[in-house]
Amino acid sequence: MSETYLGIDIGGTNTKFGIVSRQGELLEKVKYPTAELSAEPEGYIEAFLGKLTAFLERHPEIKKVGLGVPGTLGPRRRKTMEFPNIPGLSNYDLMDRLESDFPAHVFRLENDANAAALGEFFFAKEVIPDDYIFLTLGTGVGGAVIYEKDIFGGEGGNAMEVGHIPVGNGKSLEETIGKKGIVAMCRKYLEEGKLDSKLKNNESLNSKKIQKACLEGDPVAVKVFTKVGKYLGQGIVSNLRILDIATVILGGGVAETYDVLYPAMMEELEKWLTPYYLEKLNIKTASLANEAGILGAASLVIAS
Repeated sequence: MSETYLGIDIGGTNTKFGIVSRQGELLEKVKYPTAELSAEPEGYIEAFLGKLTAFLERHPEIKKVGLGVPGTLGPRRRKTMEFPNIPGLSNYDLMDRLESDFPAHVFRLENDANAAALGEFFFAKEVIPDDYIFLTLGTGVGGAVIYEKDIFGGEGGNAMEVGHIPVGNGKSLEETIGKKGIVAMCRKYLEEGKLDSKLKNNESLNSKKIQKACLEGDPVAVKVFTKVGKYLGQGIVSNLRILDIATVILGGGVAETYDVLYPAMMEELEKWLTPYYLEKLNIKTASLANEAGILGAASLVIAS
């Protein structure tokens, strides 16, 4: 039997475990709401380790585990640092704890966007270049660069935290077009009352409902994702001007509404970029879709 790997995608919404083959097949998957793990009396880390213990006991054949996590890490990729969407995971010697609790296993830890970008390199359903910018929209907004077939981390390993760059509205990109930002934007337009919408009086409004309404042509939801396109375009412009890498791959939930946000995104690119950038620009959506986090996490141990 060929070796299999455990990829763990820790996100602000869900914590996902997946068994992955060397060829990038997702053989089994389970997920746990991150908020529920965080609400456990012992806190997120102990609740997570309990789930991991049970999973590895059920699958003794797995010896290598990759983890993608949504925040900054120490230079040696062993200690968690700043995790705004999961505060209970901040400032913890996670690799020390994993190696102590599971001495028979090999672990690799990386920022989730870096992991997803590497997974795209290993398992993409089409040929992609050795160098590309990878941006992902989910609970937050993440970024990564694959340069010469490897993750570019900068001096301390935490380059490409694009979600935290400021945009023109006085907020960060993540605050503007992450899940919370999308809901806040939608509520603002609903309160203005200038457009009719079936989302009115929806007390349980969330980004998925807004996305679904957008695909059905709801005027307010379409306006929201048009604005998402605008701010995403501005983020791409900043990255292109700094990095001069022609290929941009967009991952996360962006694919569903790509046709809606695309015109506004391109308007920003054409406004701020010269022909030098535009003529070679290649923007595409990621091919791994919702499994990018798990496959990317698994790719960390496959690559090593």
